[in-house]
Amino acid sequence: MTPRELLRLMAAELRDAGVPDAEVDASLLLSHITGQNPMNLRLDSWSQVSLADEEKLRALCEKRKTRTPLQYLTGMQSFLGRDFYVDERVLIPRPETELLAERAIAALRMQPSPAALDMCCGSGCLAVSMALGVPKADVHAADLSEGALAVTKLNAERLHAKMTLHQGDLFGSIPESMRFDVIVSNPPYIPAADCLELQEEVRREPLMALDGGADGYDFYRRIAAEAPRFLKDGGVLLLEVGFDQAQGVMALCREAGFREVMAHEDYQHIDRMVEARL
Repeated sequence: MTPRELLRLMAAELRDAGVPDAEVDASLLLSHITGQNPMNLRLDSWSQVSLADEEKLRALCEKRKTRTPLQYLTGMQSFLGRDFYVDERVLIPRPETELLAERAIAALRMQPSPAALDMCCGSGCLAVSMALGVPKADVHAADLSEGALAVTKLNAERLHAKMTLHQGDLFGSIPESMRFDVIVSNPPYIPAADCLELQEEVRREPLMALDGGADGYDFYRRIAAEAPRFLKDGGVLLLEVGFDQAQGVMALCREAGFREVMAHEDYQHIDRMVEARL
Protein backbone atom coordinates (compact mmCIF):
# COMPACT_ATOMS: atom_id res chain seq x y z
CA MET A 1 0.00 0.00 0.00
CA THR A 2 1.30 3.45 -0.85
CA PRO A 3 1.67 6.09 1.89
CA ARG A 4 -1.14 8.12 0.32
CA GLU A 5 -3.52 5.15 0.30
CA LEU A 6 -2.63 4.13 3.83
CA LEU A 7 -3.01 7.64 5.20
CA ARG A 8 -6.41 8.08 3.56
CA LEU A 9 -7.55 4.83 5.13
CA MET A 10 -6.22 5.66 8.60
CA ALA A 11 -7.53 9.23 8.46
CA ALA A 12 -11.03 7.93 7.66
CA GLU A 13 -10.90 5.63 10.69
CA LEU A 14 -9.69 8.45 12.94
CA ARG A 15 -12.36 10.79 11.60
CA ASP A 16 -15.07 8.18 12.25
CA ALA A 17 -13.80 7.92 15.82
CA GLY A 18 -14.28 11.66 16.29
CA VAL A 19 -10.60 12.60 16.23
CA PRO A 20 -10.09 16.20 15.08
CA ASP A 21 -7.52 16.90 12.33
CA ALA A 22 -7.51 13.23 11.37
CA GLU A 23 -5.47 13.65 8.18
CA VAL A 24 -2.80 15.69 9.94
CA ASP A 25 -2.56 13.24 12.84
CA ALA A 26 -2.28 10.21 10.59
CA SER A 27 0.50 11.80 8.54
CA LEU A 28 2.39 12.93 11.65
CA LEU A 29 2.22 9.43 13.10
CA LEU A 30 3.53 7.86 9.88
CA SER A 31 6.25 10.52 9.76
CA HIS A 32 7.20 9.60 13.33
CA ILE A 33 7.52 5.95 12.27
CA THR A 34 9.38 6.46 9.00
CA GLY A 35 11.30 9.68 9.59
CA GLN A 36 9.92 11.09 6.34
CA ASN A 37 8.28 14.49 5.82
CA PRO A 38 4.53 14.26 6.61
CA MET A 39 3.47 16.32 3.58
CA ASN A 40 5.59 14.18 1.26
CA LEU A 41 3.94 11.09 2.70
CA ARG A 42 0.48 12.48 2.02
CA LEU A 43 1.40 13.02 -1.64
CA ASP A 44 3.36 9.79 -2.14
CA SER A 45 1.32 7.50 -4.43
CA TRP A 46 4.21 5.50 -5.89
CA SER A 47 6.32 3.96 -3.10
CA GLN A 48 5.21 1.20 -0.75
CA VAL A 49 4.89 1.26 3.04
CA SER A 50 6.51 -1.77 4.62
CA LEU A 51 4.24 -4.21 6.42
CA ALA A 52 6.06 -3.51 9.68
CA ASP A 53 5.52 0.25 9.38
CA GLU A 54 1.89 -0.25 8.40
CA GLU A 55 1.32 -2.36 11.50
CA LYS A 56 3.00 0.27 13.67
CA LEU A 57 0.80 2.99 12.22
CA ARG A 58 -2.35 0.95 12.73
CA ALA A 59 -1.41 0.34 16.37
CA LEU A 60 -0.77 4.04 17.01
CA CYS A 61 -4.00 5.03 15.29
CA GLU A 62 -5.90 2.61 17.52
CA LYS A 63 -4.50 4.45 20.53
CA ARG A 64 -5.27 7.81 18.94
CA LYS A 65 -8.89 6.71 18.50
CA THR A 66 -9.12 6.54 22.30
CA ARG A 67 -8.09 10.26 22.27
CA THR A 68 -4.63 9.64 23.63
CA PRO A 69 -2.83 12.90 22.77
CA LEU A 70 -0.70 12.77 19.65
CA GLN A 71 2.33 14.01 21.62
CA TYR A 72 2.14 11.04 23.99
CA LEU A 73 2.14 8.69 20.99
CA THR A 74 5.18 10.30 19.36
CA GLY A 75 6.84 11.10 22.70
CA MET A 76 7.77 14.59 21.53
CA GLN A 77 6.58 18.18 21.64
CA SER A 78 8.42 21.16 20.18
CA PHE A 79 9.10 24.09 22.50
CA LEU A 80 11.15 27.13 21.46
CA GLY A 81 12.55 25.15 18.55
CA ARG A 82 13.67 22.16 20.64
CA ASP A 83 12.07 18.72 20.84
CA PHE A 84 11.10 17.81 24.39
CA TYR A 85 10.25 14.29 25.46
CA VAL A 86 6.75 14.01 26.95
CA ASP A 87 4.62 11.18 28.27
CA GLU A 88 1.61 10.64 30.50
CA ARG A 89 3.53 11.87 33.55
CA VAL A 90 3.63 15.50 32.40
CA LEU A 91 1.54 18.26 30.91
CA ILE A 92 2.14 18.80 27.19
CA PRO A 93 3.88 22.18 26.69
CA ARG A 94 1.72 24.79 24.93
CA PRO A 95 2.83 27.55 22.54
CA GLU A 96 1.71 30.25 24.99
CA THR A 97 4.23 29.02 27.54
CA GLU A 98 7.03 29.85 25.10
CA LEU A 99 6.27 33.52 25.77
CA LEU A 100 6.75 32.90 29.49
CA ALA A 101 10.11 31.28 28.79
CA GLU A 102 11.21 34.18 26.61
CA ARG A 103 10.41 36.71 29.34
CA ALA A 104 12.27 34.66 31.92
CA ILE A 105 15.33 34.35 29.67
CA ALA A 106 15.31 38.10 28.97
CA ALA A 107 15.15 38.87 32.69
CA LEU A 108 18.01 36.49 33.49
CA ARG A 109 20.26 37.97 30.81
CA MET A 110 20.15 41.29 32.63
CA GLN A 111 21.74 39.82 35.77
CA PRO A 112 25.49 39.43 36.41
CA SER A 113 25.09 36.13 38.30
CA PRO A 114 21.61 34.94 37.39
CA ALA A 115 19.71 32.32 39.36
CA ALA A 116 16.32 30.94 38.37
CA LEU A 117 13.66 28.58 39.70
CA ASP A 118 11.04 26.77 37.63
CA MET A 119 8.27 25.90 40.09
CA CYS A 120 5.93 23.05 39.03
CA CYS A 121 8.42 22.18 36.28
CA GLY A 122 6.55 19.29 34.63
CA SER A 123 8.42 18.37 31.44
CA GLY A 124 11.16 20.87 32.30
CA CYS A 125 10.52 22.96 29.19
CA LEU A 126 10.89 26.23 31.11
CA ALA A 127 13.91 25.19 33.19
CA VAL A 128 15.75 23.67 30.24
CA SER A 129 15.00 26.69 28.05
CA MET A 130 16.36 29.03 30.72
CA ALA A 131 19.48 26.93 31.22
CA LEU A 132 20.20 26.82 27.49
CA GLY A 133 19.19 30.41 26.85
CA VAL A 134 21.41 31.72 29.68
CA PRO A 135 24.25 29.19 30.08
CA LYS A 136 25.79 31.05 33.04
CA ALA A 137 22.51 30.89 35.02
CA ASP A 138 22.14 28.70 38.09
CA VAL A 139 18.86 27.01 37.22
CA HIS A 140 16.67 24.99 39.60
CA ALA A 141 13.50 23.02 38.88
CA ALA A 142 10.95 21.79 41.41
CA ASP A 143 7.88 19.57 41.29
CA LEU A 144 5.89 17.41 43.68
CA SER A 145 5.63 14.62 41.10
CA GLU A 146 8.51 12.16 41.03
CA GLY A 147 7.47 11.21 37.50
CA ALA A 148 7.55 14.80 36.29
CA LEU A 149 11.04 15.29 37.74
CA ALA A 150 12.18 12.13 35.95
CA VAL A 151 10.97 13.63 32.65
CA THR A 152 12.67 16.96 33.44
CA LYS A 153 15.91 15.10 34.20
CA LEU A 154 15.64 13.18 30.93
CA ASN A 155 15.07 16.37 28.91
CA ALA A 156 17.94 18.13 30.67
CA GLU A 157 20.26 15.24 29.80
CA ARG A 158 19.01 14.97 26.20
CA LEU A 159 19.45 18.69 25.57
CA HIS A 160 22.61 19.11 27.68
CA ALA A 161 21.14 21.60 30.13
CA LYS A 162 22.64 21.98 33.61
CA MET A 163 20.23 22.34 36.53
CA THR A 164 19.41 21.22 40.05
CA LEU A 165 16.19 19.31 40.75
CA HIS A 166 14.04 19.50 43.89
CA GLN A 167 11.12 17.25 44.78
CA GLY A 168 8.47 18.51 47.18
CA ASP A 169 5.40 20.62 47.76
CA LEU A 170 6.14 24.01 46.15
CA PHE A 171 8.71 26.02 48.15
CA GLY A 172 8.89 23.30 50.79
CA SER A 173 11.49 21.62 48.61
CA ILE A 174 13.72 24.71 48.30
CA PRO A 175 16.42 25.49 50.90
CA GLU A 176 15.52 28.59 52.90
CA SER A 177 18.88 30.19 52.11
CA MET A 178 18.34 30.21 48.34
CA ARG A 179 17.50 33.43 46.47
CA PHE A 180 16.58 33.80 42.81
CA ASP A 181 16.48 36.57 40.24
CA VAL A 182 13.59 34.86 38.46
CA ILE A 183 10.92 32.48 39.69
CA VAL A 184 8.77 31.20 36.87
CA SER A 185 5.77 28.91 37.11
CA ASN A 186 3.00 27.43 35.00
CA PRO A 187 1.06 25.88 37.89
CA PRO A 188 -2.24 23.97 37.84
CA TYR A 189 -4.94 26.62 37.40
CA ILE A 190 -8.13 25.01 36.11
CA PRO A 191 -11.02 25.03 38.62
CA ALA A 192 -11.65 21.49 39.85
CA ALA A 193 -15.19 21.27 38.46
CA ASP A 194 -14.04 22.49 35.04
CA CYS A 195 -11.52 19.65 34.80
CA LEU A 196 -14.45 17.33 34.14
CA GLU A 197 -15.48 19.38 31.09
CA LEU A 198 -12.11 19.56 29.34
CA GLN A 199 -11.45 18.26 25.84
CA GLU A 200 -10.95 14.50 25.85
CA GLU A 201 -7.25 14.77 25.00
CA VAL A 202 -6.61 17.23 27.84
CA ARG A 203 -8.32 14.89 30.30
CA ARG A 204 -5.61 12.35 29.47
CA GLU A 205 -2.97 14.70 30.90
CA PRO A 206 -2.07 14.44 34.61
CA LEU A 207 -4.88 15.79 36.78
CA MET A 208 -2.38 17.11 39.32
CA ALA A 209 -0.94 19.33 36.58
CA LEU A 210 -4.39 20.75 35.75
CA ASP A 211 -6.46 20.99 38.95
CA GLY A 212 -6.00 24.37 40.62
CA GLY A 213 -8.55 23.80 43.39
CA ALA A 214 -12.14 24.91 43.72
CA ASP A 215 -11.61 28.32 42.10
CA GLY A 216 -8.35 27.60 40.24
CA TYR A 217 -6.28 29.91 42.47
CA ASP A 218 -4.90 27.48 45.08
CA PHE A 219 -1.37 27.46 43.70
CA TYR A 220 -1.32 31.17 42.90
CA ARG A 221 -2.19 32.03 46.51
CA ARG A 222 0.67 29.95 47.85
CA ILE A 223 3.24 30.94 45.23
CA ALA A 224 2.48 34.66 45.53
CA ALA A 225 2.66 34.52 49.32
CA GLU A 226 5.87 32.48 49.54
CA ALA A 227 7.85 33.71 46.54
CA PRO A 228 9.08 36.99 48.13
CA ARG A 229 11.18 35.01 50.66
CA PHE A 230 13.06 33.37 47.79
CA LEU A 231 13.56 36.36 45.48
CA LYS A 232 16.54 38.66 45.45
CA ASP A 233 15.96 42.40 45.73
CA GLY A 234 14.38 43.43 42.44
CA GLY A 235 13.64 39.79 41.60
CA VAL A 236 10.74 38.92 39.34
CA LEU A 237 7.93 36.37 39.60
CA LEU A 238 6.53 35.24 36.24
CA LEU A 239 3.29 33.24 36.19
CA GLU A 240 1.20 31.75 33.42
CA VAL A 241 -2.50 32.23 34.17
CA GLY A 242 -5.86 31.09 32.85
CA PHE A 243 -7.68 33.18 30.26
CA ASP A 244 -9.76 35.02 32.90
CA GLN A 245 -7.38 34.92 35.88
CA ALA A 246 -4.90 37.75 35.29
CA GLN A 247 -6.65 40.36 37.41
CA GLY A 248 -7.16 37.95 40.29
CA VAL A 249 -3.54 36.79 40.26
CA MET A 250 -2.30 40.38 40.03
CA ALA A 251 -4.34 41.21 43.15
CA LEU A 252 -2.78 38.27 44.99
CA CYS A 253 0.70 39.49 44.06
CA ARG A 254 -0.02 43.00 45.30
CA GLU A 255 -1.35 41.60 48.57
CA ALA A 256 1.89 39.63 48.95
CA GLY A 257 3.97 42.83 48.77
CA PHE A 258 4.91 43.01 45.09
CA ARG A 259 5.00 46.61 43.92
CA GLU A 260 5.37 46.35 40.14
CA VAL A 261 2.64 44.06 38.86
CA MET A 262 1.54 43.80 35.24
CA ALA A 263 -0.05 41.41 32.75
CA HIS A 264 1.20 40.38 29.30
CA GLU A 265 -0.82 39.06 26.38
CA ASP A 266 -0.44 35.79 24.52
CA TYR A 267 -0.66 35.24 20.76
CA GLN A 268 -4.45 35.71 20.90
CA HIS A 269 -4.19 39.00 22.84
CA ILE A 270 -5.42 37.36 26.05
CA ASP A 271 -3.73 38.34 29.32
CA ARG A 272 -1.86 35.09 29.84
CA MET A 273 1.15 36.07 31.97
CA VAL A 274 1.52 38.00 35.20
CA GLU A 275 4.84 39.67 36.00
CA ALA A 276 5.44 40.83 39.56
CA ARG A 277 8.57 42.52 40.95
CA LEU A 278 9.49 43.21 44.54
